[in-house]
Amino acid sequence: MASLTEAREAPEQQLWDEIGKIHAGMLGIKGDNMHFQPMAPNADPKTSTIWFFTRTDTDLVKAVGTSSRGYLSVVGKNHDYHAFLSGTLEVRIDRAKMDEYWSAVTAAWYEHGKDDPMLTMLALRVDDAEIWASTDSTLKFGWEIAKANLSDEKVPEVGVKQHLTFPQYH
Repeated sequence: MASLTEAREAPEQQLWDEIGKIHAGMLGIKGDNMHFQPMAPNADPKTSTIWFFTRTDTDLVKAVGTSSRGYLSVVGKNHDYHAFLSGTLEVRIDRAKMDEYWSAVTAAWYEHGKDDPMLTMLALRVDDAEIWASTDSTLKFGWEIAKANLSDEKVPEVGVKQHLTFPQYH
């Protein structure tokens, strides 16, 4: 359940926590006709970077080239949290990050493990995000809808929207 208080008071921490709970987000790049595709995020909040394992022969890696504007769309596990992140997306091989994020699930995709010649990583250096956290309480939702319908100037308060910016680390 997404905390509306946390969305108001600590939205950046909530964003990283929510990304840590999901198995996939939809990743894409600017200016390409390619559809966004599901990718498993590995978040590094200290550097505002999200890492993705991928193969060198994918359409996404080819389209990114050395660097592109990247976008990641996230939906929380309980469907009460949504985020859209943007930043610089780069193809990067970082052995320390491979070791840090490697798992049995990741290994299943690469015949030669971390030494697979097709293995690479994408790094999304996040500089901007927008989050939406909403109540998952049907009682709260119903109450807010009823209040809004009984008042001429009242809009239902069923969630929080925040815009975030992140420092860039190099």
